[in-house]
Amino acid sequence: MEDLMLRRNPTRDHPLLGLTVLVVEDSRFASDAMRLMCLRSGARIRRADCLCSARKHLKVYRPSIVAIDLGLPDGSGLELIRDLSAARPRVNVLLGMSGDTNLLNNALEAGADGFLNKPLENLGYFQQTVLTHLGVNPQAASLRAIEDRGVEPDLIAYQDDISHAAELLQEQRDESSLAYATQFLRSIAKSAGDTSLEKAAKSLSKATAQGYVPNSIIRDLLSLLKKRMAQKAAF
Repeated sequence: MEDLMLRRNPTRDHPLLGLTVLVVEDSRFASDAMRLMCLRSGARIRRADCLCSARKHLKVYRPSIVAIDLGLPDGSGLELIRDLSAARPRVNVLLGMSGDTNLLNNALEAGADGFLNKPLENLGYFQQTVLTHLGVNPQAASLRAIEDRGVEPDLIAYQDDISHAAELLQEQRDESSLAYATQFLRSIAKSAGDTSLEKAAKSLSKATAQGYVPNSIIRDLLSLLKKRMAQKAAF
């Protein structure tokens, strides 16, 4: 297992040098944002796209930091947060992630040290959050002042998410699978700043909450997703 202690000392340019971050995230676009932020911070990154994959990973590796999306295909990220919070030895930093800020308290009550709001697009916000929960003063003399700059994830990753969302909508068989497809759609649209798709996903979410989803909503969403997929060649 990986040593919990830092193997290399952080530098002014790479304040998270020596740390390994496990990102449990189903969106490729959000994962790419995390990859860029970890890369620019000096941290190594590993990714799991569901609870099952994360648990298998944790049997082999011991990351320094675990960041867990709260909406995953095989369950709630809160389950894994509870387990990791109670585990001994405990990971250094345990973070919940979601585009729904109302879930912040849920993550903290489950045992998370902190919370990352989606979209994940600001390097300074990411570094500040991690360093604070590591007990490091981000403005310490040995570290460079936190940079307030953004990252730009690969749009091809967003296309992959769009394709996956279309598959989820076409294959959904029950309320549970439709609820996950709806949540996934809202999450990726918000992360990418795709306001049209986010609005359509909210309409689906509202209909799902009311217990009746007209076929027209699914049909219109699939049409919008197909238009997004047709734009792939432009990237």
